[in-house]
Amino acid sequence: MSQEQPRRPLQVEPIKYGDLFEVQGELATMPVTPKDAAMMQSAENAMLGKTLRGGAAAVMQSAAMKNEKAGHVGHKDMTTSAANLGVVEHYNKKVTMQTVTPPSQPQQDAPVGLGGCGGITIGEALEATAVTAGNKPVEWSDAAAIQAAEVRATGRTNIVPGGVAAAAQSAATLNARLTNNAEKTTLADILTDATSKLPSDKVATRKDAEGVTGAEMRNNPNLAIHPAGVSVSVTAAARLNQIHN
Repeated sequence: MSQEQPRRPLQVEPIKYGDLFEVQGELATMPVTPKDAAMMQSAENAMLGKTLRGGAAAVMQSAAMKNEKAGHVGHKDMTTSAANLGVVEHYNKKVTMQTVTPPSQPQQDAPVGLGGCGGITIGEALEATAVTAGNKPVEWSDAAAIQAAEVRATGRTNIVPGGVAAAAQSAATLNARLTNNAEKTTLADILTDATSKLPSDKVATRKDAEGVTGAEMRNNPNLAIHPAGVSVSVTAAARLNQIHN
């Protein structure tokens, strides 16, 4: 009697962010989607001119392809995209508010997008990071990205005293001296209600995203960005603004 060849097991569960990166909370349970992988690849290409072999983008691309082949995610899936999660929530909230209140007048240099509601601002993208990577302890790369975001949002050349950038720098300095992660200041501690801590704000653009991404990567020893960090949120906001403009 011939012995039947063992069948290759099906991919029952999707590959999630928590399977690839050291992340916690809701993000860790979210499946990796093609849009997430494309966003990370775009960031790597913008800064390094190529996709790193074995880097974050390559790992995410492989995971996204397997998830899509197994039917866990779709190629055009956005609402389940972990990297876009917080930004999409802000977008939905702005659209809901638009149905009951007149839109505020956008700044002259800010493109009007997202159905005429002014688009997603840099401050809102920072708040989105508190959702997608809130449990992450603040590091120098995060502080640099937050500073770059604040400077672009306010149009100032120096950081705002008592603002999010100043708080992030203090947190990064303190966290570097601590060994217990439970005692460290997190991104959620700094970026929750970020818009209220900015003296002025503007709609996120592609140039803003490039500047923030560059700052985060330059201050990371591995020349990398966090898969759901500040630069990813600003990039997602800029792309959504461009799509709906």
